Amino acid sequence: MVDWMGKYFHSRFPGFIPELEALNSGESLLRGREMSDQSKHIPVIDFAQCGLQVLEEGLQTGDVSLVGQLLKEAFSTVGFCYLKNHGIDQQLVDKYMAVSRNFFEQSVEDKMKHATKVDSYYGWIAVEREKLNPERPGDLKEAFNFNPADDSDDWSDVEFQQTSMDMFQRCTELSQRICDALSVGIGLRRSFLRDAHKFAGKKGSATTLRSLYYPPIPEGSPLKPGQIRAGEHSDYGSISLVFQDDIGGLEANIHGTGYVPASPISGTVLVNIGDLLQRWTSDKLLATKHRVVVPENEIGGKKCRQSIVFFFYPDYDYLIKCVDGSDKYDPITGLDYLKYRYSITF
Repeated sequence: MVDWMGKYFHSRFPGFIPELEALNSGESLLRGREMSDQSKHIPVIDFAQCGLQVLEEGLQTGDVSLVGQLLKEAFSTVGFCYLKNHGIDQQLVDKYMAVSRNFFEQSVEDKMKHATKVDSYYGWIAVEREKLNPERPGDLKEAFNFNPADDSDDWSDVEFQQTSMDMFQRCTELSQRICDALSVGIGLRRSFLRDAHKFAGKKGSATTLRSLYYPPIPEGSPLKPGQIRAGEHSDYGSISLVFQDDIGGLEANIHGTGYVPASPISGTVLVNIGDLLQRWTSDKLLATKHRVVVPENEIGGKKCRQSIVFFFYPDYDYLIKCVDGSDKYDPITGLDYLKYRYSITF
């Protein structure tokens, strides 16, 4: 089996000799995987054979299996990975960043007209409104959440609405592809995780597209003691997709190493798993804590930071049970788990 996988990998990915050797020797699939200079602890996985540029009917079983093994290895050791050649057009990412920024640069009075409401995944959240780490002051960030099911159709800009819809759709499609490969990687049927997210974008799902804006820090306005842009936290759901600008500041708490930069790598999407998927896999996959700090060269308040995060969350009525049959955790629905997390966070 190992020899077959090694030969297949070499035929499909002839440039990746280190992985071929690793498969044949039984060593980590991630040994020799491409790393960035700034983010050596987080692997970069080539998603070309499973990306959105490949039609569903064109996906090859062997490719999905091999990529699934790489995802399993990354999420069971680091909890994060970068995907390149994922298939979401960079022009769409850039456009969504731009229209979001136009919104965030409006006056507080104008943004308040679109403030999020209770039990809604749509709307604006003000600076310091959220405190992801309760032991720190409020986070130095603004956010705009979008879930098509909660769209109140009161947008300040039609282009912002349309681009949000386009970005949500493409992120949903990419998340489904990632879930397919990961399902195979952890020994489940290919559609297992996808089938738990059927209501993404509809009532019955907390799946959310979030645009984040970290404003410049004004000269002469020092940070509160312990204040950072986003406090230490892990995500709640299945997987998260993160698109970053070039400012930096995101850090991941790698087991045995501590917090390391999850620096922007052009053309990639950063992927991490959430607490519910860790529970689902009986702690075989890791929901790694992360944070956003203010880079030292930015203390003077020269630049803002932007990112896009897509939270892929199981359907409310889907019953989450440990996939290994261990019953390490009691079965729980997607909605009940969300309520539980909110109860201990807020």
